Amino acid sequence: MRRLKISTILICFMVLLMFPPITVKAEETGYTYTYDYWGYVMESPDAYKATAFITGSSLGIGDFNKPQGLYIRDNLIYICDTGNSRIVILEKVGNEIVFVDEFNEFTGDVEITTLSEPSDIFVDENGDIYITDTKNQRVLHLNSDREFIKALTRPNDETVDAASDFLPQKIVVDFSGRSLVLVKNYNKGFLQYNSEGEFTGYIGANEVKFSVVDYIWKRISTKEQRASMEQFVPTEYNNLALDKDAFIYCTTSYFDVNELRNDQAKPIRKLNSQGDDILIKNGYYPPIGDIMWDNFAGANGPSRLIDITAMDNGSYYAIDSTRSRIFGYDPQGNLLYAFGSRGNKLGYFQNPSALDHMGNDLYVLDSQSAGLTLLELTQYGQLIHDALAEYEQGNYDESAKYWEQVLYQNGNYDLAYIGIGRSLLRQERYKEAMEYFEIKYDDENYSKAFQLYRKEWVEENLGWIILGAVALFVIPKVIGTIRKIRKIGEVDEF
Repeated sequence: MRRLKISTILICFMVLLMFPPITVKAEETGYTYTYDYWGYVMESPDAYKATAFITGSSLGIGDFNKPQGLYIRDNLIYICDTGNSRIVILEKVGNEIVFVDEFNEFTGDVEITTLSEPSDIFVDENGDIYITDTKNQRVLHLNSDREFIKALTRPNDETVDAASDFLPQKIVVDFSGRSLVLVKNYNKGFLQYNSEGEFTGYIGANEVKFSVVDYIWKRISTKEQRASMEQFVPTEYNNLALDKDAFIYCTTSYFDVNELRNDQAKPIRKLNSQGDDILIKNGYYPPIGDIMWDNFAGANGPSRLIDITAMDNGSYYAIDSTRSRIFGYDPQGNLLYAFGSRGNKLGYFQNPSALDHMGNDLYVLDSQSAGLTLLELTQYGQLIHDALAEYEQGNYDESAKYWEQVLYQNGNYDLAYIGIGRSLLRQERYKEAMEYFEIKYDDENYSKAFQLYRKEWVEENLGWIILGAVALFVIPKVIGTIRKIRKIGEVDEF
């Protein structure tokens, strides 16, 4: 144990010499940070830098009015300008974002052919457009020429109150044409419609949360008293997005604050086709946004994550409405970095309403400032992205090289040590991997590496182990035999 401690100290000293904990060659840190194992805030070089803020006026089409929805397909950017009841289409051409078109009506055999406060939009690979036409209480399905195909409306189902308003908020459509719709005040999960527009049920219902006291009271109450009390209902989601494999990433900000740190609240979830949460959470803390809830600019309490987007390398980003911050996580649930804040400067947000990505760039729609912010990877952020991408593709040696470059720029970055350890683990260099995991208290990965190292050591030394076992059995026998022979000899001499 003492030798292990000494070796650990020497490793830490060597790492500090190789990767000093200072920032060099990276852009000046503005507002980016991570959390270490102990929960302390660690300042970081900026991984993203805001490069543009686009408004309706700057595009020459008049100010946006409380825009709510954002969707990006290839180089096209679709914005739901909710207050103006229109869809605005932009395109990124080189380094410029240019206006393409706008519309607030469509053609087809339907009574109402105008939009009314659309809140979200989705465009599939064929160019078909799906719009949550909220005030008209429907989800529209249009073709690429904006011709009406069908409408998704309130289900004729016993689980749905026929007198309730049908207010669709968000939508995604998977490869099979199945539509998943988030409807306000519908708390049984996302509504599913097949490719023909038929309602097929719910998916991903939140767990029912209730008070034990309320439960006991309801058990002893009269029928009339129970009817007047609030029913036990699951909490609502507030957004969803699909990743490249059609898994559903979703967010909810309806939870008991006390359930956050023990991972009962689950503000971010990844649902499979059956609605089961399969999100991996191997980080120091579950993906909940901020873990320290300081009072900043009048903002109190935990992060309230209101939108999410999943990148092709397995990482995902969620945006917080409490302090207007963005949190990036790797596929294992480790916090990559957090950045952003509330304010009027470029790169700050007042009331973010939607988040999406184009390639590695992030786009944030703000309903209060009525604009779209473009954030691009810095050189430091690109290194982290490349390290994750190489690991995802199975290029573990290349991934480790990128993590080493990250450490040159930020020697305090825990995930770089863990990333190198994971790459070494995949290369079956178990002992070296153990050393990196030990530095950053990654017990789970250290245990994996230790088990594999022990197995490898046993296999390599199996011959010596067997020989030793045989020796332990044979030598006492030989010694006993020799002693008996000596005793017999002594008796004969006597």
